[in-house]
Amino acid sequence: MRTLHNFLSIVLSIGLFTSCGNDWLDLEPSTQIPTETSIKSLSDIDYSLNAIYATMRNAYAYSGRLIYYGDVTGDDMQAVQSTCRTAHYYQMDWLPANGPSTHWSYLYSIIQNCNVILDGIDNIEILPNDEDEHIFRNDLEGQALAIRGLALFDLTRFFGYTYLKDNGASLGVPIITSASATADSKPSRNTVAECYDQIIKDLKNAASLMIPTYSWSGTSLNQKDLSLNKKGKISKWGTLTLLSRAYLYMGKNSEALQAAEEAIKGSEANKYQLWNTEEYPTVWGTEASEANPGEILFEIVNTTTESPGNESMGYLTSPKGYQDMCITVSFYHHLLETPNDVRIKLLVNQDKKVMYLNKYQPQPGENIMDANIPIVRLSETYLNAAEAAVKNGDATKAAKYLKAIALRGNPDYTMPAKVTLDDVLEERRKELIGEGHRMFDLLRNNLRVTRINETDDMMKEVVHFADEKTSMDFDRNYYRTILPIPQKEINANSNIVQTPEYLK
Repeated sequence: MRTLHNFLSIVLSIGLFTSCGNDWLDLEPSTQIPTETSIKSLSDIDYSLNAIYATMRNAYAYSGRLIYYGDVTGDDMQAVQSTCRTAHYYQMDWLPANGPSTHWSYLYSIIQNCNVILDGIDNIEILPNDEDEHIFRNDLEGQALAIRGLALFDLTRFFGYTYLKDNGASLGVPIITSASATADSKPSRNTVAECYDQIIKDLKNAASLMIPTYSWSGTSLNQKDLSLNKKGKISKWGTLTLLSRAYLYMGKNSEALQAAEEAIKGSEANKYQLWNTEEYPTVWGTEASEANPGEILFEIVNTTTESPGNESMGYLTSPKGYQDMCITVSFYHHLLETPNDVRIKLLVNQDKKVMYLNKYQPQPGENIMDANIPIVRLSETYLNAAEAAVKNGDATKAAKYLKAIALRGNPDYTMPAKVTLDDVLEERRKELIGEGHRMFDLLRNNLRVTRINETDDMMKEVVHFADEKTSMDFDRNYYRTILPIPQKEINANSNIVQTPEYLK
């Protein structure tokens, strides 16, 4: 796998090629990223963004590994057995020499491709009075900033301790904001706090540039063919939700609430809405439309012709696929405490052996491996708002936003007299299972990950096999809650240092 050190020189000399398949080294003309000097039009920017979305579609990126990492390292999902693809993540048994380096390489390729766009976009000449072109240009720049912010956010939480452990004083990852960086630059690791400052800056700038809808009067660049919900592309409201997410990780609750409320108000004014109780079990595989965009504010769109392959979330979580990851027995028992909760209907049992999660449902005519991957949903936006309101001491808003999710999930839900953080985290646990949040939600709130061994006749083959001494019960101080810096990076760059705990 290419190191960051080598990657920076490759971008400048030939541009980066990415692939829609399972190997990011494959060369596909449809996904070529030009250098910033070859970007001459908004069509070039649009084309380049499509290539970035194609990279994100890879199963080693947002169609697989970057999503399931946060779940199988938690307490509610696990690898089915030690030979599964998710087993190393679940067991948290990595070392610098065998750590999952694709988390590093894919996210930095995404960042540097965004940098190519952001470095080149100011060179595009647009007529001063062409309002449509200016709107389109700003939205494209906003998308690139939002994706760069998301990628740096994920790099930081994968390779750096949670912000509130030490207010961001520990080491994060190198911040790369220009494609002009060279291999000789040898960037060092920034602090977690510095990384979050850049994340917030990118997401705020992105949201300020992006437009709420795609409805122009002009027809240049086929703008009339662009849909309202920008299917497969990050929206303004998805960006604001990511901003609220980042603020929550930092403990900036007033800012998190403001961003989440803006996202809720804006998205619902543009026809997005929470799924209802009746449609919830099956709507995951329904194709959104301009008339009914649903609640997904940003998703990875997969098809049979642009498939992430057998390593995707759809195939890994399905009894019809690799049968790789499942819910834990303890989480199953927890769900059964509220038997009328609609989210129980997302569970699929196989021969009373294993209970799988059926969130990754393919759209009509597609294969299970080609299921779309929701990255940001309006449900999270509501839960972000509820959590921020609780921490802010705003009981009215906390109840308002929690109620929408809790009653949608369980019509028998009884609202507490006063919403607590535990109430909100309980709903996050049920609502966002399988979407990459669980371990991070616990650690950023200074809670423990406690994996409990239980048995059930419906899950006869599910048992915890993680190391009892290290990976069954831990908090945010456990060094394996973050990934080691890939050894190839350290070998290539003398300024990159390993996380100290991995050197012991």
